[in-house]
Amino acid sequence: MSKLSFYILLLIGFCAITSSCYKLRGHYGGTKNFDPVTRNISINDVALPDGYKIEPLVSGLTFPTGIAFDEDGNVYVIEAGYSYGEVWTTPRLIKLESDGQITEIAKGDKNGPWTGVDYRDGMFYVSEGGQLEGGKILKITKDGKITILVDSLPSVGDHHTNVPVVGNDGYVYFGQGVATNSGVVGKDNIEFGWLKRYPEFHDIPCNDVTLTGQNFKTDNYLTYEKNDKVKTGAYSSFGTTTSANQIIKGSIPCSGAIMRVPINGGKLEVVAWGLRNPYGISFSPDDKLYVSENSYDTRGSRPVYGTGDILWEIKPGTWYGWPDYAGGKPLADKDYKTNKDDPEFLLAVHPNIPPAPTAILGVHSSSSGFDFSKSESFGYVGEAFVAQFGDMAPDAGRIYGPVGFKVVRVNVNTGVINEFLVNKGKVNAPASQIETGGIERPITVRFDPTGTMLYVVDFGVMPITEDGPAPKKQTGVIWKVTRSEITKVEKK
Repeated sequence: MSKLSFYILLLIGFCAITSSCYKLRGHYGGTKNFDPVTRNISINDVALPDGYKIEPLVSGLTFPTGIAFDEDGNVYVIEAGYSYGEVWTTPRLIKLESDGQITEIAKGDKNGPWTGVDYRDGMFYVSEGGQLEGGKILKITKDGKITILVDSLPSVGDHHTNVPVVGNDGYVYFGQGVATNSGVVGKDNIEFGWLKRYPEFHDIPCNDVTLTGQNFKTDNYLTYEKNDKVKTGAYSSFGTTTSANQIIKGSIPCSGAIMRVPINGGKLEVVAWGLRNPYGISFSPDDKLYVSENSYDTRGSRPVYGTGDILWEIKPGTWYGWPDYAGGKPLADKDYKTNKDDPEFLLAVHPNIPPAPTAILGVHSSSSGFDFSKSESFGYVGEAFVAQFGDMAPDAGRIYGPVGFKVVRVNVNTGVINEFLVNKGKVNAPASQIETGGIERPITVRFDPTGTMLYVVDFGVMPITEDGPAPKKQTGVIWKVTRSEITKVEKK
């Protein structure tokens, strides 16, 4: 008996005795389709700390991903126009009217997803994910006129051009995800849908990098001819080999980075790099820049096991470790061992030793958009409230139970994480899976300008079927959380 088989039998026996283990989570949901489904909504199925209450503000949205407020407190939402599962709709910026109606402000073409929005001085700033044409940062007036601040961003791969935030320095900051899971193009990128569309696409470093020369042998997924094999190296197109000490030239725009551009247009700059999928971005009350990073999956030619999502404080000019580190630790560490060989370094020289993370969030939790509490009236001033979209197991790697599907708060000084908003029940699963009327997949949160109301953008129902993600149209919800009574909330 192998050591692996022994440990599996030991685990099964332990679970049978204690009844305290989750089974390995597989697919759930039926056939892959995107048709709307009836969604039950009940505030009684959502757990919050004492003294807080939640209410649905609007429902029936299709793939909402972002929310913003103007100087009068009006609420605006974006619908993505695209979702994993290769489903395309129309990206839109909409206004939520006081009578519950929706007014369309602007709409895009089929180059979604629109992943985030911010507002400053009469202008909306929207990140266009760019699955078909490359990413963009858009500037939109209140009457719907769209201009492009940045285009041709490298976002036609696994990850997109992500959430923007306007800084007090007159720049729009945003994240750009990487093309692959861990630096190498492979079978998983065929399954994502983009490799056949863009067979030459690959990750782009922000600065020159020197490779170790590792190459990964796979079937030729672009031909599927019998016995047709290819080898692929890091930062290279599928089927392109690399050699030891080979230098890959850096360029801007690049993948896996935080970049910025002046609000009126101008030169694009790199703030920090070496980030896998920097999704959420926000400034703290003391004007420090923080980013949430979605970490590695157990898939592709170079799978990585067990890396938690990260909340980082961003230091300009710093490399944060991708594709060789996770949360400041090398991937060759035993904690990240897979059934294949341990992930060895792809880079022969590292730009710097990666810093320590602010906090390590759940593995496969898809910790996404976040915002900081700035008001004593709401409580927890200075803490980051993080939306966790939830796992996409088993596509991203098998887990022992649902992960995420909630909102947590993070003390950025200590790294301590506490649940804030979660479905009632035995597991933190989406409401549709546990058959309740609670939340599904929170993708971002945002405080209103007064700081007294926390809005939660709930993407909607998205089961993972045997054929992949099956997001359901017209199931998105915007929730609003307020303090229902004056209670003492300790500021930490």
